[in-house]
Amino acid sequence: MKVKKRGKRLFFNRALRVLLITNALILIAAAMLGPIYALFVEEIGVDLLDASLTGGIFALTAGIVTLISGKYADRVKQNELIIVFGYALIGIGFLLYTIVDSIWFLFAVQIVIGAGEAIYSPAFDAVYTKHVSVKKAGREWGSWEAMNYFTYALGAGIGGLIAFKLGFNSLFVTMAILSFLSAIYIYFLPRDVL
Repeated sequence: MKVKKRGKRLFFNRALRVLLITNALILIAAAMLGPIYALFVEEIGVDLLDASLTGGIFALTAGIVTLISGKYADRVKQNELIIVFGYALIGIGFLLYTIVDSIWFLFAVQIVIGAGEAIYSPAFDAVYTKHVSVKKAGREWGSWEAMNYFTYALGAGIGGLIAFKLGFNSLFVTMAILSFLSAIYIYFLPRDVL
């Protein structure tokens, strides 16, 4: 008697599904603020030039830290723990937005978030690559790329709604919760999954 195989796997292997979902939460959280960041900066009394400087500080920090963390990710066996640390650091940065009261503090928060993103990104890429099928690499990486756009669309809408109805602090707490949920889920995931 032939045993019927269970239905076809839902799109990807378990590791890729976990990575896509947890990273989607991080990307949604970041997208929640993206389109309305200038409004937040204006609310704390910072002008447009200073707002652009904060973006530059974020990018400069992320660039430098990515080079360092990429080198480190090649030497570590459990890259998922680096992802957890990066996600948590981003969550802390999002929470720090709730107490920003000066341009200097905003610079510091951008450094924290930039470092968090730079810490997790190379490790995430390494783990994701490890689970990509050679025959489906285009589809599996394409799914991650498409997720960036979908999460931005979703996050931008949700973020604007939350900020409009409940204010920026509620938005920042929501962003932090999404980041911490991703970190906690990966942390407690059995190590053999990733």
